[in-house]
Amino acid sequence: MLESLGSLTGSPWIYAVVGVSVLFDVFLPVLPSGVLVITAATAAAAGAGSTAVADAADKVAHVPREVPSLLLLMVCAAGASVLGDLFAFRLARRGGRLGRAIARSRRLTSAQERLGGALSRGGGILVVIARFAPAGRSIVSLGAGAAHRKVMEFLPWSALAGVAWTGYSTGLGYFGGQWLGASWVGTAISVLALFAAGSLAAFVIRRPEQAPAPAAAPTG
Repeated sequence: MLESLGSLTGSPWIYAVVGVSVLFDVFLPVLPSGVLVITAATAAAAGAGSTAVADAADKVAHVPREVPSLLLLMVCAAGASVLGDLFAFRLARRGGRLGRAIARSRRLTSAQERLGGALSRGGGILVVIARFAPAGRSIVSLGAGAAHRKVMEFLPWSALAGVAWTGYSTGLGYFGGQWLGASWVGTAISVLALFAAGSLAAFVIRRPEQAPAPAAAPTG
């Protein structure tokens, strides 16, 4: 699998594959969008390093001709993340069969209630945190749409979530490639760091909200 990904990262198709994967993993969280972003960013780091070494040692034959652009990779991933969020948001907002399915799901109904209150208070940071959690993006986007929140209440937080997730994922891949090299070990460590962030985010969003302490009874 890593060999296949390695050949893909040397092709311009990597941007389309990353974009499609990130776009649709709002509906299919099993898609390895994070792994793809990390692998492409690792290839970008390794390619930059290989070019410098090859120029110094005059071994151009070993230099990969196609190296993913880190900036273009981030633009594709972040843009696809926001588009996918809005697509899910719009579908849930229209109701219909999807709305009825959300109403039958306790998990989505609970998320809808929490998110609606958070967005009303301007506390949409929940959208950003949920972007890192497994299936959190799906629950938040669908929940916000089903709660009939305004687009401009949701869109800025979705954009911030997409940029934060993309920056973290590409950063893991790029700096992991710089420090550990373009090996399966470096990629595996970067992926584990992404999963660790997801586990932490899942813990935060599943934590029940603290109820306000009751006011003290007046004395005297």
